[in-house]
Amino acid sequence: MSSGGPDAHPIGIDFGGSGIKAAAVDLAAGDFAGDRTRIKTPDPATPEAVAAVFAELLAALAEDGEDGPVGVTVPGVVRHGVVGSAANIDQAWIGTNADDLFTRATGRSVRVLNDADAAGLAEVRFGAARGQTGLVIVTTLGTGIGSALVHDGVLVPNSELGHLEIDGHVAEKRAANSARESEDLSWSTWAQRLTSYYQRVERLFSPDLIVVGGGVSKHAASFLPMVELDTPIIPALLLNKAGIIGAALHGAGES
Repeated sequence: MSSGGPDAHPIGIDFGGSGIKAAAVDLAAGDFAGDRTRIKTPDPATPEAVAAVFAELLAALAEDGEDGPVGVTVPGVVRHGVVGSAANIDQAWIGTNADDLFTRATGRSVRVLNDADAAGLAEVRFGAARGQTGLVIVTTLGTGIGSALVHDGVLVPNSELGHLEIDGHVAEKRAANSARESEDLSWSTWAQRLTSYYQRVERLFSPDLIVVGGGVSKHAASFLPMVELDTPIIPALLLNKAGIIGAALHGAGES
């Protein structure tokens, strides 16, 4: 099993329901060390099919000299490398030891984590929460609401705060960006729902900072100023790079 030479960059792979994105990451700079590769997720996205794609992807990167350790995001709960849920991917993932599967299939050292947890690690290390001590909660507003809890730089994995109940509803069904789009909500109406959600998070965890990510964070000026909290709440900075960079951090053992 190869883990690369002493100067090898770690590889981050962001595995989602529609696409697989990968890049070598320079952890000194907090950015990609080369071009990002994106390929379509195989259909069906079974563990074996995805592992085969990863093997080809990493072999191509190794030809360019990028043979460092590998971190992979999964859109589901991950406990000690074992996938415990499967959002938007094949149900065969549930119960799969993805660390072992990918390590065997690729001949590389591979470590797997939840996709929102990866984004949280990246934002704390290199993004909007860089230098922040105490408890940082990073949320991703997309199809659902992903979350990451990072305390003094250490990840507390699998928080799944999008599943909190707010006003009799699962929070992400009412406050995710998908709800804003499907219900054609104005920014102000959506901000009211986000206020209810984030106030619940605030009461439960008393965080020092909340970071809001996901693609909609590009429009943070349209809604974040209307979210009423005592806790500072700011937009993420790394956007679509966060998953890959966080995965690389985890793969390199820096989580």
